[in-house]
Amino acid sequence: MFVAPDPGRQRLRNSLRAVLGIGLAVAVSELCGLSLTASITGGLAALLTLFTVLDPSVRAQRVTSALLPVAGFPVLALATTLHGTPQARDAAFLAVVFAGVYARRWGPRGHALGIFGFMMFFVTQFLHAVPAQLPELYAAVGLALLAAGAVRFVLWPIERRTPPPAAPPGLPGTGLARPTTRQAFQATAACAFALGIGQALSEDRWYWAVGTAWWIFVNTASRGETLVRGFRRVLGTVVGIAAGLLIAVPLHGAPAPTAALVAVCVFGIFYTAAPSYSWMMFFVTVMAGLLYGLLGVLHPGLLLLRFEETAVGALGAALAVALVLPVTTHAANDAWIQRALHCVRASTAAALDRLAGDPDADPAPHAAELELLLGRVRMALAPLVHPLSPLRARKARARQVLGLLDDCAREVRGLVAVAADPQASHDARLAAACWRVEAAVEALTTPRAMADRAVAAHPGPAAAEPALVHLHGLEHALVALHGPLRTDPRAPLAITA
Repeated sequence: MFVAPDPGRQRLRNSLRAVLGIGLAVAVSELCGLSLTASITGGLAALLTLFTVLDPSVRAQRVTSALLPVAGFPVLALATTLHGTPQARDAAFLAVVFAGVYARRWGPRGHALGIFGFMMFFVTQFLHAVPAQLPELYAAVGLALLAAGAVRFVLWPIERRTPPPAAPPGLPGTGLARPTTRQAFQATAACAFALGIGQALSEDRWYWAVGTAWWIFVNTASRGETLVRGFRRVLGTVVGIAAGLLIAVPLHGAPAPTAALVAVCVFGIFYTAAPSYSWMMFFVTVMAGLLYGLLGVLHPGLLLLRFEETAVGALGAALAVALVLPVTTHAANDAWIQRALHCVRASTAAALDRLAGDPDADPAPHAAELELLLGRVRMALAPLVHPLSPLRARKARARQVLGLLDDCAREVRGLVAVAADPQASHDARLAAACWRVEAAVEALTTPRAMADRAVAAHPGPAAAEPALVHLHGLEHALVALHGPLRTDPRAPLAITA
């Protein structure tokens, strides 16, 4: 958590830019004479656009940012209009939940628009906004999006110099088996449960339970991932509440120190989002307490209610993934590992072609995709390697798989570096070594019945040629993967040399 790598200081720069963009959005709202409610709405809108718009190109990010009002403004109008009619409001909220999750099938743009639409409904509940406030809410959100866009695309265009890598597409499927369709039903069921129990706890703050259930389903694909994410959200919330009692409550909403601490929380949210969901939730919880202090409604009982509502939302998510179209952790793990292995083979083949003199062959994109896929594998395997997991054999097997896949990635990076050297020569032994790597991948990725008949690859002799050294390292790692990937998940792990 504390020593997570930050290549090129990307997370640091994004976090500092977020503080600047959100601070500018709030400052503009205040200078225009908008109310505190509108300024908070604008700040949250700026946070969302900087946090969720993750298209692979700057042009696509601009288009998505411009489309956010198309998704957000109608939802704002709907939520404020239905504020006084609870039954219609609740039904509309669940419809927004379903549509927001379903929109993820259209990639990063659908993902961002879905989150923005949901959060606009959530914000109106958080601030108890009414129809009379709608014009200034529109003005605040519009100004915030302009301010965030100015910082992102003009003042500090980080992506223009280092374009973000494209996120790997989700797992395939059709109909109800499609991940976005399945998750839309799961999230709606979880939010319905959270809404009902949350309102039983509090008629005014029930939306925290719904928000918890919603966010737990972001970037998860299996039952185990969702359960671990729920645990981490509750853990971060508990620690954040403790900090809120020590920090936010004594401030009593004092503007200057509250604004400074909110800026620290914004930085923390962006900086810790990738390596630690628990720490991100810690900063979100502290920030929420500070905002409640600004609104003049903060007290210790409210923070306790925040924990209760969070626990209800996490329970709703757990029940939904267990009962509504469940996908086992093993199935998701296997799918992501298979894709990572295919990417290893593609990287190796492209590197060999480059060494053979093909100027159009470029293994670098495959290597970059492999890093993203391995990140997804780590997320998928997180339930098995979690300290509280009681499945010792699966935990040991998952840790071995992660270690061997990391070895594969290291050898692929080395192979790509060798292939990029114009002085590197093509050794006749490279083709044979590459064939053995492909055979090893095929033995791991073909159906079990075929794999049982496949001949396992045997690493060749050590060689001084750098490319051969990396290929032999790949062979060793791939052959070692055959044990943990091809044995029954419930069987004791046989450690291979």
